[in-house]
Amino acid sequence: MNVKNSQFLSIEQLQDQYLNRQQNVGTNAKAPAGMSFEEVLQKQQAKETQKTAQVKFSKHAAGRLSDRKIALTDEQMERLDVGTKKAGEKGIRESLVLVDELAFIVNTKNNMVITAMDQTETNENIFTNIDGAVII
Repeated sequence: MNVKNSQFLSIEQLQDQYLNRQQNVGTNAKAPAGMSFEEVLQKQQAKETQKTAQVKFSKHAAGRLSDRKIALTDEQMERLDVGTKKAGEKGIRESLVLVDELAFIVNTKNNMVITAMDQTETNENIFTNIDGAVII
């Protein structure tokens, strides 16, 4: 039975299309000359880490910042990131991170600020449900 003249593709034609598509997928991600697979992988992982490295704010924390009219400078955000990373490296899960006159409760696993406040607004300077603190 000869199917080549019909509207259906032969198995060989499908196979060629599929294999060519698979080969093209691999060629789109060309590595720079002289880089090993391991180097390319490490470079890509570093990019992904940088994307996710910056601390995020929960809806509650963002609301607190807005209500209390707290605006963070780029330098303060960087210090908050550094403090969060240091807390995570020490095994702290829920950390108090103090940056200048600002206090943040941060979940280091999710890299998420849970709440934020000005230190002058804290009642009696008591923080609960944390297992460590970073002053940066």
